[in-house]
Amino acid sequence: VQLVESGGGLVQPGGSLRLSCAASGFTFSTYIMSWHRRTPGKERELVATISNGGGHSNYADSVKGRFTISRDNAKNTVYLQMNSLQPEDTAMYYCNAGLYGPRAYWGQGTQVTVSS
Repeated sequence: VQLVESGGGLVQPGGSLRLSCAASGFTFSTYIMSWHRRTPGKERELVATISNGGGHSNYADSVKGRFTISRDNAKNTVYLQMNSLQPEDTAMYYCNAGLYGPRAYWGQGTQVTVSS
């Protein structure tokens, strides 16, 4: 099983980034997918989730209206479009399959830094 995140980087406040997570080794289309983030000294935060078919998504209040999660089951990939980024969005972002269940999988993370 592999989850490989990409798309992180350094961006100025107000800017945008699109994270991608390429999955392999499991039946992607049957899994709820999600993005989480962690900042040193803080607990991991669930940022967004998307249902296996892509029809339902949920967001943390802190990102609602700015971030959009989507998925392409034909490409086994989940995305996180992040707009209007702020310094408080700086974190390591992790892709997850299966949330916290017994067959949950995690990626290695991609760093997002928002700074002028």
